Amino acid sequence: MRSASAVLIVLCVACTTGASPPPPAKTLHIAVDLPLTGPEGRAGTTVLNGVRFFVQTHPTLAGFTVELTAADDAGGGPANPSRGLTNLQGFLENANVMAMIGPLDGAVARAEIPSANAAGLAMVTPATSNPCLTRDVYMPTLLNPSRTPITCAQAHLPSATELRPAHTNNFFRLATTDELQGAAAADYLYDQLHVLRAAVISDSELYGQGLAGAFAARFARRGGTVVGRAEVDPGHPDARDFLNRMKQQGARAVYFGGASEPGCAVRSQMSSVFPTGSATPFLGPDGIAHDPACLKAAGDNSAGIFATVPIADAASRTGAAATIRDFKARFTRTADFGPYTMPAYDATAILYAALERAITAAGGRLPARTAVIAELARTSGFAGTTGTLGFDAAGDTTNRVISIFQAPGPDPGAAWPLAATIDYSARLPY
Repeated sequence: MRSASAVLIVLCVACTTGASPPPPAKTLHIAVDLPLTGPEGRAGTTVLNGVRFFVQTHPTLAGFTVELTAADDAGGGPANPSRGLTNLQGFLENANVMAMIGPLDGAVARAEIPSANAAGLAMVTPATSNPCLTRDVYMPTLLNPSRTPITCAQAHLPSATELRPAHTNNFFRLATTDELQGAAAADYLYDQLHVLRAAVISDSELYGQGLAGAFAARFARRGGTVVGRAEVDPGHPDARDFLNRMKQQGARAVYFGGASEPGCAVRSQMSSVFPTGSATPFLGPDGIAHDPACLKAAGDNSAGIFATVPIADAASRTGAAATIRDFKARFTRTADFGPYTMPAYDATAILYAALERAITAAGGRLPARTAVIAELARTSGFAGTTGTLGFDAAGDTTNRVISIFQAPGPDPGAAWPLAATIDYSARLPY
């Protein structure tokens, strides 16, 4: 009661002395759309933490107070395109929302991009890596074993052109595209693990099939031999007959294109056929990396698993150490930090820089949303925690780095150490 009375007195003094109320604060909003609940909730929250940390340490921008408007596109289940689109529509109705960060999921991005594009709202994502979000070719010629390009239409996906009714780009990402994961796994297996014969398995999903094809094409082009390919049912991933045939054909490693649990169940099955652990490497994509469920599924054969992630690993960069230390001083739980926390931090920093330029050009007022898009498109040579960053004409990152992580063994709670970095920034593998 005492504190409430004090407030009343202060307000009354202001009235009786004729003091003017302070001018309303100028605010701008950055929207964030992520899966904050459900199976991807932990990953989405670590991304949001990266955004929040940057905003907390940079609360104002060019005379404006920055506020975050965060929305969950999962609703307790998998990331949901319909929920994402509803979230986006809410963002568009708020005139103070200048841009959005997210999403993480490719299907959500496909739902959101057309409406955001038509409305001129910039989207910056630290993670979404499907090729058809930024181009019309799903798989380039040299990463398709049949040596022909696979268009997005052939992959049963809308192309970047179809997703952009305004015929300009509004979507920017800091992750590289998926086909580079398959290529990087092939280069790592050939150059650093010195394996010349490998078997390839994928699940029945387009994501996994594309990665498996990119791996196979790149491995063969480097001089390796793919001794056989097979698909497994994700619900019942029994590959033992195929693995026995591959052992007879001289396979010394297995690449799996697809999600964590079916892939790592295959890894467990390998123990009855191949030498265990690092003696027979098992490689897969980001669907496997850092996943405790993978280690549980692989069981005693968890050692020797390698997984690609389509971003640079900030934790291994000397220049990022101070920022990560400061982050962990504020976000103290181990679960608060993930592989995409610093890319999210960088995405926010890049957006701030573009917003500042747009505000300056607008004479200190909130700029048009399309002006923010134009400034993002000019991003080049930006010093981020994950490297020197910029965007090409399609909105893809020019920092084309793939990080390869190694499973720590059977402990699901242990961290996956960085095994290697494959950098395609100067030259693509196709």
